[in-house]
Amino acid sequence: MTRILVTGVAGFIGYHLSRALCEKGHDVMGLDIVNDYYDVTLKEARLANIQAYDNFTFTKTDLADRAGVQAVFSDFKPERVVHLAAQAGVRYSIDNPYAYIDSNIVGFINILENCRHHDVEHLVYASSSSVYGANTKLPFSEHDTVDHPVSLYAATKKSNEAMAHSYAHLYNLPCTGLRFFTVYGPWGRPDMALYKFADAIFAGRPIDIYNNGQMKRDFTYIDDIIEGVVRITDIIPKGDPNWDSDNPDPASSSAPYVLYNIGNNSPEDLMEMIEILEEEIGIKAQRNMMPMQAGDVKTTYANVDALIKDADFKPNTPLRDGIREFVNWFREYRGNLNTGT
Repeated sequence: MTRILVTGVAGFIGYHLSRALCEKGHDVMGLDIVNDYYDVTLKEARLANIQAYDNFTFTKTDLADRAGVQAVFSDFKPERVVHLAAQAGVRYSIDNPYAYIDSNIVGFINILENCRHHDVEHLVYASSSSVYGANTKLPFSEHDTVDHPVSLYAATKKSNEAMAHSYAHLYNLPCTGLRFFTVYGPWGRPDMALYKFADAIFAGRPIDIYNNGQMKRDFTYIDDIIEGVVRITDIIPKGDPNWDSDNPDPASSSAPYVLYNIGNNSPEDLMEMIEILEEEIGIKAQRNMMPMQAGDVKTTYANVDALIKDADFKPNTPLRDGIREFVNWFREYRGNLNTGT
């Protein structure tokens, strides 16, 4: 089996991915700083679940700590790296820009340098649908340029893609970037809409609905995300010999570099999501209609043709099914918190 380093292991996607990789028999090293961007209790609960696997080890390390990251690579000697750790959140980046530079830029160069010097055979890293920014051509395609980010978070993710390409080109480091689209499901992030709405509804608080609800999101269930990541991790890019530098395709390169969208390929109305959530919980939400927030976009919609072609996979979990699974988990998790178990 393969030695795989997963950064951001206490996070939503990192937690689920690490479990999936452990169950496949891989040796997994999880790295996370476990910061307090959101409730540390949730991160610690995720970690406690993963640490039940004998083939999993954990290190609490700051990505911005150059020596600390180097020590992890030297000790574990990963063959592949799935880099999910980042300072997340579009709105948070407006008030806390330096956190994004420290984690998403400084942290990423530390990952790239160590992958280079430790002969990692494949670096898979998380980008984001946020990179599409001011683009309005739908569905969003990896073959489109993404030169107009509308948040610093998106700008750091676009920067990661450019940094990865330079290392693929200079050092022949195989790099695959994954643009995730509105991931949701059990163990999800408290700063994401579904969790925030559910928490408010159960507590009897109103929910804030931005742009008066006139938004669409390509909600992608966590199991679909994980299946896509696992498959892509096994597909090591080699570079496209037919890549045309006179008409450069942003999604690929003559270097071992490629980008994929992972989304449900089915944008859903925000208000429809809220109605399904209300029905699954059995409580009508108090609705507080709000204007558009800075840094947000009205619609996200993933073209996943490349994922289908290369990984033979298309996310397909219906929104209601995914929300039902989330609500079932949330009831249990909230109940455990209230009883102290």
